[in-house]
Amino acid sequence: MERNMRKWVQEMIGEQKKRALPVLSFPAVQLMGCTVRELIGSAQLQAEGMRRVAERVPSAAAVSLMDLSVEAEAFGAPVRVSDDEVPSVTGRIVEDEEQARALAVPPVGAGRTGLCVEAMRLASQAIGDRPVFSGVIGPFSLAGRLMDVTEILYACYDEPETVHIVLEKASAFLTQYLIAMREAGANGAVMAEPLAGLLNPQMGEEFSCRYVKQIVEAVQTDSFIVIYHNCGNAADKMLREIAATGCAGYHFGNAAQMRKVLEELPRDALVMGNIDPAGQLRNGTPQSVREAVRALREECGGYANFVLSSGCDIPPATPWENIDAFFEEAMR
Repeated sequence: MERNMRKWVQEMIGEQKKRALPVLSFPAVQLMGCTVRELIGSAQLQAEGMRRVAERVPSAAAVSLMDLSVEAEAFGAPVRVSDDEVPSVTGRIVEDEEQARALAVPPVGAGRTGLCVEAMRLASQAIGDRPVFSGVIGPFSLAGRLMDVTEILYACYDEPETVHIVLEKASAFLTQYLIAMREAGANGAVMAEPLAGLLNPQMGEEFSCRYVKQIVEAVQTDSFIVIYHNCGNAADKMLREIAATGCAGYHFGNAAQMRKVLEELPRDALVMGNIDPAGQLRNGTPQSVREAVRALREECGGYANFVLSSGCDIPPATPWENIDAFFEEAMR
């Protein structure tokens, strides 16, 4: 369903009582009685999972899977899949400049990307009462999965040209992937760029933010917005560079100091975070979740553009009583 998403952002900022927007998708396996392996392999199950979650909770938007293996797999990276854990990339496919130059940019539809686009088409048809967001990896985080997340950090110093070659190809693919998501009916995307949270601000701008900005300028429209996500430990040290990407919203992990983030980011953009998805939502209790939400709201609720969220993707086995407690306290 097409919406004016810039208007939606401003309406969210103007609301006195805001709906929360956690990154909530994988716990749908519990609602449907399927495995993670089955979920990631079926467009129908992904769309149905989003619909079931939207039916269960009063979230501000429906969010698809934050599966950071999808795009790397489309490039040819090996992926480990299991019944109860989020998929992960298991090996590098780019080791030097020669391999970087030879790396082919896959078409949208390679690997599971076509399946994910179809899931977004189905979800956008099934969910009409709130925006529907696709999930996508960020350019540096994708390049890190192609080159190895440790090796790319060294390569930024030792072989920066190789990194830039991979980043250009990653960005070209992500741009086309997001356009396909937009054309399938998505109202926006949550772009996960956690690996950039390990860089200092100067390198974050060179190897991540400038590429994110290029993608955003190519895909963001009045009807399709990009929400930038970074749960890295140093994310709140590169806020000026992150803000320069021009995203309509920014989402931070529980390592970030949300009050500092809100003070430094634009007041006309949504700023979301950051209840610990593992320590609280997965392993806490309904009471501890309520207390964490209450404390964060008291700290940050004075900022009109603040939206309560999880700090990252909520794990598949998270107890639904904890998720329900999150929303109950958020709506008080």
